[in-house]
Amino acid sequence: MEILTITNLAKNFYLHNPGLEIKSCQNIHLSLKKGEFIGIVGLSGAGKSTILKCINRTYLPMQGEIIYDSEAFGRVNLAMVTEREIIYLRRHEIGYVSQFLNVMPRTTAKEHVMNALIDMGIDTATAETDAKEMLIYFRLPENLWDIYPATFSGGERLRLNLAHAMVKKPRLLMLDEPTASLDNKTKILVRDMLKKLKGLNTSMIGIFHDIEFMDGVCDKVYNISEGKFTA
Repeated sequence: MEILTITNLAKNFYLHNPGLEIKSCQNIHLSLKKGEFIGIVGLSGAGKSTILKCINRTYLPMQGEIIYDSEAFGRVNLAMVTEREIIYLRRHEIGYVSQFLNVMPRTTAKEHVMNALIDMGIDTATAETDAKEMLIYFRLPENLWDIYPATFSGGERLRLNLAHAMVKKPRLLMLDEPTASLDNKTKILVRDMLKKLKGLNTSMIGIFHDIEFMDGVCDKVYNISEGKFTA
């Protein structure tokens, strides 16, 4: 059964000063089954991240439907749900791994991962235990746990993003270049964790440049060029 169905998705951007319209993605159709992993590949600027951000409702699509089979709300169109509903879904059901770190001010690395669970209603003690396990798994040094992540390197920030998203074991997980700035040993950790989440029936869509590294994890791969899927 499909957990996510995208039909005729399109998103453009307008640059008002020069009066330009940029067509980011057009006529996107995609179906994701429960427990399935879809990989999307393409050149930079082809529209890959735009698709994920439309699903996460960071961007509002110009047209199309993004039907998600929510545990809390049933089948809903993510392009049309209320702000309260999308906030709930991000906290409880949908995870997103970005290349960029977004942490509340005066929040340490450990607190950032803990908060992902506390927002779901998990008690503080359990959240701290699970957060520590995830930070250890992704080899974020313990001397960084109680530090504000603004000083972290690119690889450390990405590992923290991975820990924050994956500790929730979400129903739907989106990954935007989750191995971009990681060494090979950490890439293997990411791949193994993705396999574990698949075993827990998490459905995933991931953007990769090194798609060969994900061999054995992805069930389907879509190529995108100039905003459209190609054969």
